[in-house]
Amino acid sequence: MTDLADLDGLAQAELVRSGQVSPVELLDAAIERVEQNNPVVNAVITTMYDEARRTLAAPLPDGPFTGVPFLLKDGGGAGYAGVRQTAGSRYLMDYVSPSDGELTRRYKAAGLVCCGKTNLPEFGLQPTTEPEAFGPTRNPWNPGLSAGGSSGGAAAAVATRMVPMANASDSGGSIRVPASCCGVFGLKPTRSRISPARRGQGVSMRVALISENSITVSVRDSAALLDATHGPLPGDPYVAPPPVRPYLDEVGAPTGRLRVAFSRESPTGVELHPDCIAAVEDAAALFEALGHHVEEATLRLDVEQVKAPFLTISSAGIAWDIRNWEHLTGKEARREHFEANTWTMIEHGRAANTTAEQLMDALAGMQQLTDTIADFFTPYDVWLTPTVGTPPPPLGSFTASADDPMRGIRNASLFLPFTTLANISGRPAMSVPLFWNADRVPIGIHVIGQYGDEGTLFRLAAQLEQARPWADRRPPVHHDSLPPTQSGATR
Repeated sequence: MTDLADLDGLAQAELVRSGQVSPVELLDAAIERVEQNNPVVNAVITTMYDEARRTLAAPLPDGPFTGVPFLLKDGGGAGYAGVRQTAGSRYLMDYVSPSDGELTRRYKAAGLVCCGKTNLPEFGLQPTTEPEAFGPTRNPWNPGLSAGGSSGGAAAAVATRMVPMANASDSGGSIRVPASCCGVFGLKPTRSRISPARRGQGVSMRVALISENSITVSVRDSAALLDATHGPLPGDPYVAPPPVRPYLDEVGAPTGRLRVAFSRESPTGVELHPDCIAAVEDAAALFEALGHHVEEATLRLDVEQVKAPFLTISSAGIAWDIRNWEHLTGKEARREHFEANTWTMIEHGRAANTTAEQLMDALAGMQQLTDTIADFFTPYDVWLTPTVGTPPPPLGSFTASADDPMRGIRNASLFLPFTTLANISGRPAMSVPLFWNADRVPIGIHVIGQYGDEGTLFRLAAQLEQARPWADRRPPVHHDSLPPTQSGATR
């Protein structure tokens, strides 16, 4: 069991392909790890063991990950027929997906065996995973700290090696932030690299902010999984430029001498924690040692220029989503169904000040930001920053209340000084686990690439992985070493 936990997804699939291990043995080992570690970190909120065994009772597709156990995020585009999909909310606690989502179909075609769903904040709106419906996901490196969000359950599950990789999604940092907090690898692809597949759902700039992908232990798993899932559907409003070659071929390929901008100041003037500055300085020195041209550069933005349009689009979008959920479920959305922060955003989105004119102003503001970022990027291949503005904060740092409903949004702007810029501009970006502070807590380094160019990021990530391997760095989580948390896992 321990040996299997040390292997990435491609290595596990090779054992299946060679007949050394059966898919049933891989699933049993993954279930054992979930049962051992989940009571501590609360990463998995719905187990799908029976569904997984039914999958294994039939012939599996011949894909790159045939027989490898996998976890889906309990929201976004990864619905699974016959399994609840709550989006971390009491409001949807009884909702069951009527069919597989397009992304789930692609995962199945790659041979993955879905065996559970991971925790997330309510509707993915927070950079921490602490939904009232299921309780907090705890950081595997320190149980009193946040695992990040919104894909915190996915990151904690991968960090504790329940599975070698898990589905994740990102509209403002929700892949990269938890990857940073939990010490694993997370890449947000270019806008619509993976089809949003939301036909008839008013695809808009808000959906354009969202990227589906994964959190993984290894760079090559991330590349191979993106190979298996990328591509548009007819009618998609945005289509990413096609890759030059398979992403897996980029892993280990020469990087060339990259032109790297690095920043130890945030664009909006938000003060960065000294540990985060140390992380990016350490990475800049490593980049130079690897032969890249590195120079310090700081993008200057007004904080309201970033926050106002992002908040307008996000709140109008969540209000629109909830109206659609009302039509779909026949259940009226009331204040008592939602957390204070979520209800505040719903009300903000429904308010008279979010008119068509206001929404168009926000979209124009997003485009102005995109143009500014493009101008800043012109001399460079990649932009190196800390992933987050502080080390993983204590649980409860983003909890809103009726008296202070904007607390989570306010604190999020301090925690996320860089990640949202990649969503606004549609660029690919990744968090790479290169740095642990004196408290032995990970702080990821964040690399933003040119639009449509995940290839450079994969080449660079593989070079960093070889220069400073992280797979052997395992959090000290054991079933008897940390206090148990509330667990929402159900079968």
